[in-house]
Amino acid sequence: MTRLPYDEFGLFHENAEEFGIPFTGPPVVERVAATMPDGRRISALRFGSEPPALVLLHGGAQNAHTYDTVVLALSRPVLCIDLPGHGHSDGGAGGALDPVSNAADLAEAIRQLAPTPTLLVGMSLGGLTAIALAAAHPTLVRSLVLIDITPGVNGEKAKHITDFVQGPATFDSFDDLLERTRAFNPSRSVASLRRGILHNAEQLPDGSWQWRYARHRDVAASRSIEPGFLWEALGSLTVPVTLVRGMAAGSVVDDDDEARFEATAASGSVVRIDGAGHSVQGDRPLELAALLDDLIHRP
Repeated sequence: MTRLPYDEFGLFHENAEEFGIPFTGPPVVERVAATMPDGRRISALRFGSEPPALVLLHGGAQNAHTYDTVVLALSRPVLCIDLPGHGHSDGGAGGALDPVSNAADLAEAIRQLAPTPTLLVGMSLGGLTAIALAAAHPTLVRSLVLIDITPGVNGEKAKHITDFVQGPATFDSFDDLLERTRAFNPSRSVASLRRGILHNAEQLPDGSWQWRYARHRDVAASRSIEPGFLWEALGSLTVPVTLVRGMAAGSVVDDDDEARFEATAASGSVVRIDGAGHSVQGDRPLELAALLDDLIHRP
């Protein structure tokens, strides 16, 4: 059986080359972890040598490396966290992976790893988690960015995503996994999909492959959070909130979501990005990086 080699920090040059980012060598990056009161560990990638003022949360079934290209384009200290049950993080408390449970864990992780108030960015599940976190722990967040998500996104709007996530538990080969991923992401380059799989899947002792996230593990303790609760949480925020909406096929935010967001968020604004679907950081990373760089400089 052939083991496919994988160097977690050895692929950044590919990200840079694909998107035309000057590359003089690997970024300063380390894998760090925050320990929860019950002993679980939340893992993260810390870029740069200074305290990060920017914290990035990925979506469900993703991991911290989804932001690699964005971070390379930003060239500033950033903390990218693996959500509970994703990437290299342990599972949530009691197996829960809902936004409220996630928020409690990630608030503790941010206190330990990025203790100054930050620009908090969350995509999809990470965005819902960020809303709950900012409402419950306002001193940790000075502004909030939601990537292609509002509390109004439901199963019907996200069906194309859940269909992909709820796929086979294992795959006989890496090529099988790549082929399924290509079928659901026809606009992305094969190179980018290959990188994403290497970061987000693991080869088992028998040579087969499975995703790193908790799709096929015990998540029975996850609670169903009512959308109304998160809309109320969003409405309670006093910090600036920016909704980044992808305008291409694959986005899960519609006009009704955008309208309710504008009516709910007291200090809300909407940025539409052409050519981006749900995963704005993957489809239009340079545009997202430019937006975040602008937001982080605002008072």
